[in-house]
Amino acid sequence: MNIREIHPDEWEKLLELYLHLHEKAIPQDDGHLRDTWRAICANPDYHIIVCEEDGRIVSSCVCVIIPNLTRNVRPYALIENVVTHADYRGRGCASACLARARELAEQAGCYKMMLITGSQEESTLRFYRNAGFSSEGKTAFYQFLHFSSDPE
Repeated sequence: MNIREIHPDEWEKLLELYLHLHEKAIPQDDGHLRDTWRAICANPDYHIIVCEEDGRIVSSCVCVIIPNLTRNVRPYALIENVVTHADYRGRGCASACLARARELAEQAGCYKMMLITGSQEESTLRFYRNAGFSSEGKTAFYQFLHFSSDPE
């Protein structure tokens, strides 16, 4: 198991892995997709952590370090898109990715890491608790925003 940050030429492998998250199809390879990928790769606070096994990306999470003016001007980290290929689940891949995200957040001086999951599966919630996350004491709110080009 090799835990590392993604390489710029591995975006197609990541999109394939996202089919095990909630995506139904790989987005169209157009200018917008490539511009977005370039912006992600150019942002030093945007980390895509991957677990590689057998030369294949099998798990990943995103860790974004967000500057902040509170908490003694300490940033916080947002964790998103935690995913493991179905054939590799239960082997510690996602846990290792989250551990690396925590290391990055600590190195950046973050005072907290946050994530939101839409899953109600007890196994998923237990996984996040075992990774050190708590759902106690905070209430999460979110709002999806839709654009005219979004599918219904």
